[in-house]
Amino acid sequence: MHGNEAVGRELMLHLVDYLVTNYKSDPVISDLINKTRIHIMPSMNPDGFESSASTCESLTGRYNKNNYDLNRNFPDAFQRNLAPIQPETKAVMDWLQTETFVLSANFHGGAMVASYPYDNANSSTNRISPDNDVFIYLAKLYANTHATMYKGTVCSTDSFPNGITNGFQWYPVQGGMQDYNYIYSQCMEITLEVSCCKYPDASTIQGHWNDNKAAMIEYMKQVHIGIKGQVFDITGKPVQNAIVEIVNRQHICPYLTNQHGEYYLLLLPGNYSLNVTVPGTSILKNIYIPQSQKFSAMQYNFTVSVPVNSTASSVNTMCPRASTQSPFAPDPEDGGIALNAGLLPFLLSTVIMLLLTNQ
Repeated sequence: MHGNEAVGRELMLHLVDYLVTNYKSDPVISDLINKTRIHIMPSMNPDGFESSASTCESLTGRYNKNNYDLNRNFPDAFQRNLAPIQPETKAVMDWLQTETFVLSANFHGGAMVASYPYDNANSSTNRISPDNDVFIYLAKLYANTHATMYKGTVCSTDSFPNGITNGFQWYPVQGGMQDYNYIYSQCMEITLEVSCCKYPDASTIQGHWNDNKAAMIEYMKQVHIGIKGQVFDITGKPVQNAIVEIVNRQHICPYLTNQHGEYYLLLLPGNYSLNVTVPGTSILKNIYIPQSQKFSAMQYNFTVSVPVNSTASSVNTMCPRASTQSPFAPDPEDGGIALNAGLLPFLLSTVIMLLLTNQ
């Protein structure tokens, strides 16, 4: 994504090698691979990486070949993004539709901190996402497991309590991938800044790997917290596009079941009320999420009391609440879809993306 931020790219390549090498010898890695679909993209901006200046502060290589910042190029729920969607961005957006991704992280350089949504907002009062508790947990888990990130003052110019920050509170980002993944793809993502120097000497890579290895493994394991299951109609058929939400945790785009009727919600241990809605009926269920879930989220299936068309929702499946809040408008520049300003709340730079699905 930012080709001049090269450490994450190398971490991903080291991670691939580590997972493959230790699959048979390490039971934790065996369980992780056997029970998780792990997608790793070492670089979203290879052209930028090739043109990088190989220095700590240079911006050369940050942008793609067309001179666009890919982390300002995604559709944005809070401000209309007029930049034409770049091929790299479009490829990631398409990729996100191929699986029900549940958890992701993207890696950057130039700071040492775990940043969580929202990256953008209409004001400082709505910068907090509905899943703020889970995001803070994920960010703290990575920072605390990292060798030094938790200190919050690793880089001389920065000070982050506990090594974490809300993205918007740090600085607003319009068109970022973190918010796009979370809002439009039901994939909870944090941004990990993992090196003070954006493009350090190659001799430092092993040290960065040692600093991040345990944190990356622990982070991937978190795809198995919370609850998962399926929604069926009265005939036993899986229901696609049923809305599955926790009461008082309303998202800009409600979480929908996939083509198999499956839903996945990352939640911390505790009591929740879960609401399942399809045309003609809804179910409200009080649930308790237990503390210990070894490589498997709590599983709970729902059966609605009516026969339902296999694709229950008749509204825009990219963002069902668009039917009442009208966030979409044609972009006159490219004939595509853009987002209007004013919509309120509600896979591992390179960028690197680590994306996870919960089997």
